[in-house]
Amino acid sequence: MSTGESAPGKRLNAMLSGIGLAPLDPALTCRFEEYLSLFVRWNERVNLTSVRDEDSILLRHFVESIACARALPEGISTLLDFGSGGGFPGIPIALCRPEILVTLAESQGKKAAFLQEAVRVLGISASVHAGRAQLLQMSFDCVTLRAVDKMAAAVKAGADLVAPGGWLALMTTRSDLAELQAAAGAVFSWTGADLLPGGEDRVLALGQRAVSSLV
Repeated sequence: MSTGESAPGKRLNAMLSGIGLAPLDPALTCRFEEYLSLFVRWNERVNLTSVRDEDSILLRHFVESIACARALPEGISTLLDFGSGGGFPGIPIALCRPEILVTLAESQGKKAAFLQEAVRVLGISASVHAGRAQLLQMSFDCVTLRAVDKMAAAVKAGADLVAPGGWLALMTTRSDLAELQAAAGAVFSWTGADLLPGGEDRVLALGQRAVSSLV
């Protein structure tokens, strides 16, 4: 196994530094390298993402997810990654924010199997719900959505799983943001959208659910 400052880790930290984010410490760098190695191996046969180039995976998936993890408010104890796919942003959040118990919801069996293996290999504080997130009978301090099929419908469903006072984190493009915020409903108050790395005018928008249902 490679050490925390071998080539992939150095490239990842250079990408973070290049956009003004602090690099990962050596131990965390090593864990992200383990995740990358596992992801690349599985991607060859499961098609976790259409992106095949390692540096593109680092920039489009890893860096963007790390940026999200660092932007989430303090005080979050439970988080649902709705339609987790290859684990973005849920696994990087679990790695960067170990105080958060992450649930990775993924209905596609092969992708869910990858997530279960990633949780085992990385030893992160996370569980996998191998099914539709809408079927979960619980609420969360935060729900994240990124690149989910039928995104507006998914946002509406995800919003219902946010606890009062909790957060909805949308990773999307600026052009789609207003539609998705409307889908979440009037019970959410939104902060300004932050630009995400990776191009396509991508943004992270955080909405807080009202504590009272009377809005």
